[in-house]
This record gives sequence, structure tokens and C-alpha cells, in this order.
Amino acid sequence: MEEAKLQQQIDALNGKLDIILEEISHQQRHRREMEDLKDDLMRVGHDLYKTAVEELEEIHDEVSTGDIAFLGKKLLRNVNNITQTFEQLENVKGFLEDFAPVSRQLSLDIMRRLHEMDQKGYFEFMREGSRMMDNVVTSFSAEDVRNLGDNVVTILNTVKNLTQPDMLQAIDNALGVYKKLDITVDEDISLTKLIRELNTPEVKRGLAFMLEFLKNLANTPRDAAPRTLTTPSN
Repeated sequence: MEEAKLQQQIDALNGKLDIILEEISHQQRHRREMEDLKDDLMRVGHDLYKTAVEELEEIHDEVSTGDIAFLGKKLLRNVNNITQTFEQLENVKGFLEDFAPVSRQLSLDIMRRLHEMDQKGYFEFMREGSRMMDNVVTSFSAEDVRNLGDNVVTILNTVKNLTQPDMLQAIDNALGVYKKLDITVDEDISLTKLIRELNTPEVKRGLAFMLEFLKNLANTPRDAAPRTLTTPSN
């Protein structure tokens, strides 16, 4: 019984000893890693120092120690500004990340719209319009364009008058009458027949209208009231 108890104590001691040995091994490994890190840092620091000395050697005539100290003080005084600048850059980066899906969708919508315009013939129309402008430019001189500019008000007023509803209605009526005309002129027309036709009410009204129109066109001011036509009696 005592031997078993003694064996248990020995086993417990062995277990504790294993834990101690493992901890010692861990500490030794950690110390070696730290020594390796220190050696690496020493080598890197030495290289950095050597590089810094070489670089400063090249600019020592342009930069003094006072300049470096001034720059350091300037940076320290503007730490808050520098921090705000980095924060703004982070905000811009976040905005760009958030806007990326929207920009892709916007690009797709623009491409779709351009495709629809191309299918409807907008671009072909613009190409033909450009060709038309080329023809206009090559067909008119600078003097023609200058004269057009001098008379553009008159031209626009004429177009404005022509596009009035009553004028458009009159032109449409005239065209409608012209389309419906079915006139056949005999090859053998005597002067007597023409004189008889001149005495008809229709011809009288037509001639009276033409004469009155010509007189108004030549003599009547633009703001004068229209004159009443009187058809000559038979």
C-alpha cells in the first residue's frame, strides 16, 4: 500500500517536472526568437542608418538640421490637420465604395439609352444634319451669312406671319382647292369666248380680288385696315 502511494507521488512529481521542463523549453524558444528578432532589427536598423547617411550626404548642402527640425515642428503643430485630412480621405474612399454600384447602374442606363437612341435613328439623323450643315457652309459665303444676319428679323417676322393660324388655314384651303381642280382647256379658244368668260361673276370676283391685292401690296401700310371688295355689277 505504501509502495503504491509512493509511486503515485513519484508520478505526480514527474508530471510537474514535465510541465516545468516544457515551460523552460518554451522560455528558451521564446528567448531565441527574441534574439533572432533583435539581430534582424539590428541588421535592418544598420541598413536604414547606412542608407539614411548616404541619402543625407547627397542633400546635406541643400538641407540643414534646422530645416529638418522646423519640418518636425511643423508636422507636430499640424497633427490635427493631418488627422482630419486622413479622415476625409477615408470618407471619400467610403463614398466611392458606396457610389460604385450606383455608378455601374448609371453607366448601364446611359448605355441602354444610347442604344435606344441609335435604334430610333437619332445618331443617323445627327450625321445627316452634320452633312446638311456642311452643304450649307460650302454653299454660302461669309457675305451671304452677313446679309442673313442683317435680315434675320425680317425673315423671322415673315415666318411668324406665315405660321399664324388664319394664314395656315388660308394656305391649306388654297392647296385643297388646287388639288380638286380639274381644268381642261380647249385647243381652239376664240377671243369672243374669252370676253364672255370675263363677264362671268366668278371671273369678276377673281380679277377684283387680284387687283385689290396688288393695290394693297403696293400702297397700303402694314397696319392699315383691310378694304372691302365690291364686285362690279353686270
